[in-house]
Amino acid sequence: MKNLTSRELIDKLDNDQNAFLLDVRSEEEYEESNIPNSKLLNIRDPQSFMDGLQDLDKSKNYYVYCHSGVRSVQACQIMKTFGFNNLYNLLGGISKWTGQKNK
Repeated sequence: MKNLTSRELIDKLDNDQNAFLLDVRSEEEYEESNIPNSKLLNIRDPQSFMDGLQDLDKSKNYYVYCHSGVRSVQACQIMKTFGFNNLYNLLGGISKWTGQKNK
């Protein structure tokens, strides 16, 4: 897992054709605001999170975020044990995101 600043993540998303943006917050948080083109997999719903991981393509580059960066680090650690290798964590989460947001 590599930590990225908001600026670094914006650059990666602009240039990575194999990017997958993953939001690991709750549905309520996601509906409040999210980064465009992100997919929600709530880490606080363990069964749903694990089931969701089964459906993901391990060859993608995963850019993971939450509110402040704690849950996304946990998500990356779990994903690593499931065989995901290309993992990037947004430092400070969406609270430090300087790019475009929905809502």
